[in-house]
Amino acid sequence: MNEERAYGAERPPRPGTVHGPTRDPAHGVNHATRRDDPHPPPDVVLELDAVSVVFASGAGRRRRSLTAVNRVGFSIAAGETLGLVGESGSGKSTTGSVALGLLRPTSGTVRFLGSPHGGRRTRAGRIQAVLQNPHWSLNPRMTVLDCVAEPLTATEGGRLRTHHGQAARLLDQVGLPASYGDRLPHELSGGQRQRVAIARSLITRPRFIVFDEAVSALDVSVQAQTLNLIHDLQSQHGFGALFISHDLAAVRYLAHRIAVMREGSVVELADTARFYATPEHPYSRQLLETL
Repeated sequence: MNEERAYGAERPPRPGTVHGPTRDPAHGVNHATRRDDPHPPPDVVLELDAVSVVFASGAGRRRRSLTAVNRVGFSIAAGETLGLVGESGSGKSTTGSVALGLLRPTSGTVRFLGSPHGGRRTRAGRIQAVLQNPHWSLNPRMTVLDCVAEPLTATEGGRLRTHHGQAARLLDQVGLPASYGDRLPHELSGGQRQRVAIARSLITRPRFIVFDEAVSALDVSVQAQTLNLIHDLQSQHGFGALFISHDLAAVRYLAHRIAVMREGSVVELADTARFYATPEHPYSRQLLETL
């Protein structure tokens, strides 16, 4: 499908909307400025306290330990986005897996809504993820409407059709026409599939969402539209978010605060405006030199 034609189905930005990253023709890099938002409410949805993750490799005398995450701590409030940045292998995605409850930390504590991270039943539907490749969450044999509705069959039961009304409303919220509900995922553009994945993540009314490189595979113009969409949906639904990315321009636009990871540790945690104006850690300054 022609990507440019596909974007015609996406809603244009409203008047007065500040756009996401744009490309500087002189430097060939992306720049973005965060919209002025009120401070998020103080209620914490997710907290990591001195969390470490150690993996073992080898056997016998060759057995070695690899510390992927080293005493990481931060909290995320309802309506707040924390951007998590760092080079590949710094521990970002492992931290995301811990936040999702998919990986148990070796030490430290993870709290969701003030209580220790429980099992799948405890967090079912209340924590969601949007990944880099929407193919990982969309069944190629299901219609778009069924893909969006499917998580509710796990949390609330019932047949897919009983949840089609809610799914259709979410498709509208992410800017896809109702007619797209009858299509299969492969009939959509990459940007449209990611919108479907976002709608799917919202149908269970989550309190917290991890976006792991959720816009990195999209064209720059589609990245901007998707970042605007995430921002607007967060304002509407009030979920807390962990936005994992190597794209500092996208993080600058969306995040209220930024945590910088290096070799498994958070070396800097700061409000976004302060971080970009006066980064304190040498590694943070090194990252910003690429922006």
